[in-house]
Amino acid sequence: MLADINAVIFDMDGVIIDSEPLWRKAMIQSFTEVGIPFSDDHCRITTGLRFKEVAEFWFKKHKINDISINEFDELVINRLCNFIKQEGKPMKGVLEILKFLKKKELKIGIGTSSNTKLMNTVVDVLNIRIYFDELCSAEHMTYGKPHPEVYLTCAERLGINPLHCLVIEDSVNGIIAGKAAQMKVVAIPEALNKNNTKFTIADYQCESLIDIINHS
Repeated sequence: MLADINAVIFDMDGVIIDSEPLWRKAMIQSFTEVGIPFSDDHCRITTGLRFKEVAEFWFKKHKINDISINEFDELVINRLCNFIKQEGKPMKGVLEILKFLKKKELKIGIGTSSNTKLMNTVVDVLNIRIYFDELCSAEHMTYGKPHPEVYLTCAERLGINPLHCLVIEDSVNGIIAGKAAQMKVVAIPEALNKNNTKFTIADYQCESLIDIINHS
């Protein structure tokens, strides 16, 4: 799996940190507060998008005008950061794979749709910043996933040809972004997506990060 690979770029939410339940909690509370009925199923509709794009989608659908997208984004991100500080837990195998990749002297990056504040909160709460050579958020980029910009930018900053990068993802939008960047992609879908045929576009599919170590 790591043959001809010089860099591994991780998506963050659902790959490094078990943040999806916390995202859902923050979104459900916040959207409900502004008058949009919201559930777990609504959360999954926009998985993989930057949060401002998620807010724009639902605000337009429900004609919400009494709070700006930027204000709402700040509200949700602050709430989510607090949840992560209180409850944030790494996904299975995170520390093991980071140590494994460092031992192999591979470059390691994050390419996430989440904003910079959230990204920094995650790596600091989990105490894993020292393992990463680059942290890339799509927050201020022109495009979010499924566009490959965040992955191409991360590869450029790492100084590695995209053809020699491996992306680890848990969403279809992220897998599309990695493939569009001409990178190899490992999919680690959450339980509800294990039988989703869209995940077959990934080069590999694993149960957890530990599988990547075992097959390398």
